[in-house]
Amino acid sequence: MQAAKMKGGGSKVKGRDLTFILIVLVCTTIIMLSWDRTPLLLSASLLPAKDLFLSFLPSIQFAEVSPNLTDMEKKDKVVFTEAAGQEDQAAEKAPSLREAAEGDPNQSLNMTSQGAVDENTSEVGDKRVCNYGKGKWVRDDNVPLYSGFDCKQWLAPGWACRTMPRTDFSYEMLRWQPKDCQLQRFNGDEFLKRMQGKTIAFVGDSLGGEQFQSLMCMITRGLERNDVLDVGSEYGFTIPNENGRPDGWAYRFTTTNTTVLHHWSACLCDLEPIVTEDPNQRHHYYAMHLDRPPAFLRENLHRIHVLVMNTAYHWTRQKLIRNRWVMHVGGVRKTNETLRTLGEAKNFTIHSVVGWVNSQLQENPQLQAFYRSISPRHFSCDNTTPRYVGKEVVEAVSSDHVSRSAVRGTGVKLLDITSLSSVRDEGHISRYTLTAKPGVQDCLHWCLPGVPDTWNEILVAQIK
Repeated sequence: MQAAKMKGGGSKVKGRDLTFILIVLVCTTIIMLSWDRTPLLLSASLLPAKDLFLSFLPSIQFAEVSPNLTDMEKKDKVVFTEAAGQEDQAAEKAPSLREAAEGDPNQSLNMTSQGAVDENTSEVGDKRVCNYGKGKWVRDDNVPLYSGFDCKQWLAPGWACRTMPRTDFSYEMLRWQPKDCQLQRFNGDEFLKRMQGKTIAFVGDSLGGEQFQSLMCMITRGLERNDVLDVGSEYGFTIPNENGRPDGWAYRFTTTNTTVLHHWSACLCDLEPIVTEDPNQRHHYYAMHLDRPPAFLRENLHRIHVLVMNTAYHWTRQKLIRNRWVMHVGGVRKTNETLRTLGEAKNFTIHSVVGWVNSQLQENPQLQAFYRSISPRHFSCDNTTPRYVGKEVVEAVSSDHVSRSAVRGTGVKLLDITSLSSVRDEGHISRYTLTAKPGVQDCLHWCLPGVPDTWNEILVAQIK
């Protein structure tokens, strides 16, 4: 009897063990199936709360692009990925406030190359249009195109890393090589001939200003020139704003009558002073009209031939408070109840201004318009040497989900620089600024010469 009891007790223990093992096997199977479907799922919830609205920046993964690749080939691929199955539909109809949030920055980006359609490479007759976002950085002794020491006429001291305490400048010796096409080397004289009698305008934030200064240095090769006139007064750039500086800069090369300008418009929408009769209010507040293009564009679009727009990092509560911006849509002030996140407001504005420019193309047949994708901010930039030289950046579509959505179906082209810039963390100004403080890094702006020069080479390659 005692033996029987012991035997029965052992059976119960075995039964519980088998049940536990079965549960573990089922759970493991479910996890493996889920992992197989989304092997590189990136979650915005892993980011600090203060950075959630920037979580649309792509993460870099070294991943298997194809099971047929050799181990060595796999190591030479840099793949930008996101959760599979997300659809990009916002541009299929005019975005409302909620629809513009389709590019909600709390979602990841679809950058997997497996089975995806390459939106940036298309067929035009028998000629393939190059996807400049695919490629790799290679070493080249023929770059940079100008000296950070010499281009003092156009280059702000804050971008010239050659004048800073930095000692490693290997980041200057890299050239972007697209995968399926050649990127023609920039020649300033040839560019001026192509742009004879024309105007190229950069409208956006400080990163747009860097691209503008980069182009000026590229055209002049960083040398002093006497054939360049300051024509800022023609565009109203001579009146200082509250910060004591003009809202832009414009220069004309008299030999070809080519104008290159930058208009400061950090939010890429119309700003209008809010009139008040309150005698105690010392400073103006500004209506930030998310559904209106900057006044500069409305007034000057007819004389611009190449337009490059951007906005990104001024969409924070701190910036809105500091600039005294108050969001408006349809002329009416909007609150957080109608615009739930600043990311949504930014996305709505990008869709709005791109849509407006697109609506003006028929009346302005001279205009070629571009929206530049976001320049990645790295959350650490201690590295000073290039880490991804020779490694192929594989992207099927632009990693900037919002910008890609905004330009789809329009005549505005996407100047896609996000992924190729994401692997260049060593190219930031970092802690070497002239006014550097302990523990503070600039992982947003770029050293010049540097990565923005490549943005301009890709831009020039697409100008007709």
